[in-house]
Amino acid sequence: MEERYIAAIDLGSAKFAVTVARVIGEDIQIVYYKESPSDGIRNSFVFNPKKAREKLEVAIGEAEKELNIKILQVCVGLPRYPVAQEIATGSFERTDPNSCITEEEIEMLKSMALDAYPLSDPKSDEIYGAVAQSFSTDHYLQMVEQQAVGTISSKLEGVFKVFIGKQHAVNTVEVVFNQLHIAIARMYFLPDAIAKAVLTQEEMESGVALIDFGGGVTSVSIYQGNIMRYYAAIPFGGKVITADIRSECSISEALAENIKKGFGSCMPSKLQNLSEKTLQIEYEDRPNIEMRVSYLAEIIGERTREIIDAVLYIIQKSGFDQQLRRGIVVTGGGANLLGLSQLIKERSGYNVKIGYPRHFFCAEGCAGIYEPSATAAMGMILAAKSDHLPDCVDMPEIVPEDLDFEIIQPGSEMEAQVPVPETEEAPVDNTQVAQEEAPREEHSWDPGFASGEQGTLIQKEDFGEAQPRKKRISTRPTREKRDREPSKINIVWKKIASKFEDIYDNVTQ
Repeated sequence: MEERYIAAIDLGSAKFAVTVARVIGEDIQIVYYKESPSDGIRNSFVFNPKKAREKLEVAIGEAEKELNIKILQVCVGLPRYPVAQEIATGSFERTDPNSCITEEEIEMLKSMALDAYPLSDPKSDEIYGAVAQSFSTDHYLQMVEQQAVGTISSKLEGVFKVFIGKQHAVNTVEVVFNQLHIAIARMYFLPDAIAKAVLTQEEMESGVALIDFGGGVTSVSIYQGNIMRYYAAIPFGGKVITADIRSECSISEALAENIKKGFGSCMPSKLQNLSEKTLQIEYEDRPNIEMRVSYLAEIIGERTREIIDAVLYIIQKSGFDQQLRRGIVVTGGGANLLGLSQLIKERSGYNVKIGYPRHFFCAEGCAGIYEPSATAAMGMILAAKSDHLPDCVDMPEIVPEDLDFEIIQPGSEMEAQVPVPETEEAPVDNTQVAQEEAPREEHSWDPGFASGEQGTLIQKEDFGEAQPRKKRISTRPTREKRDREPSKINIVWKKIASKFEDIYDNVTQ
């Protein structure tokens, strides 16, 4: 069964996540996942390619070193803000009206609608993605894709939601990976990819709002009838809360982030005994800082309520606020904030749950892979598998560093140049040869001596007491006999013979 590797990188405003997955048929195994602090990213947009490249180079290098691979191409996500959504329509007359509509015709109609869509500013705007909303035929209206495939009609019409972003945002991502000498295999519109990694079919069918609470962007994707019906985002997320803590307490951003993760809550009234605790930050060169946990929760709560109110306004504006039978699912790195789901429920009235990556894969030994912050990376892996992307990595051959040799394929021109020692026709008495050799003595292990002058490691069995060389009669088969045997890979060792000769001379002196 075909085996391939998929590499995906989540370019988050707060963290970079490098993921490598091994795909065999329909099975996915996550072999590497690691998050590291990001730089050069603002609101999911690469505003400083140099800083982003420097951080990514280290993160990718760690993955390549641990897995002993070379990453050749990756999947990345498109920016989530700013993104506008428009309606596009398309239609065409079918050549054979008595045949059933196929999936290929659905895809062709989608491509036609996107190609014909008039962008308001083609020089700066770019279509990030599109989602089919409904299809119509001669006899039926507003069918979903699964219903339209297999019907008979002379004409096919479709309505699509088109998501439009900025070309400059795409160009900066390409600049980063061009400088890293890594190709971009595919760029995905992340909201749809994340939803398929988190939501169940029942949730998407019944109606649900997926809130992705990221570091620099909080987005809302609304699903109903198993289709993404609406998308919008605001340029605020977990980093704004961290900035409030840093500013109010006069501490570094890194320390503010750690305090938020370790002691932060967005509901001061629900802290119970923890509200009486006091955090003390000690410094060597300035007075210590004391901060009550309840005060920290008030700082976090004020900003969190602003973000939640903006998200609820988006849901109301979508027109689907009365159709969310499965309520709200919150995912992303900010979803781990203590009390967030309860605060959203109190302010919205919807049922709220935290969205984790669903178990579509195995990931033994990869810490953090089942956390809400990993949903973007997992969504890209699942999408890349469905798109049958080719192998994204290269497995280098393991070659001894101190030996210079070439591998010659059977039947090549170089094989004819391999020197073959002449053989003697006289029969060989192996017993006699063995008796003529002097017995070897076991020597103690001396790392300095064994390493040799050129640093070549020699096992202690490879040298013994100095003895005169014995002439041996070669038992190697003739060239004609080898040609009759099955083909083998011949290895020409260019240096090993001379090295062992030098070592043997050093021992005999």
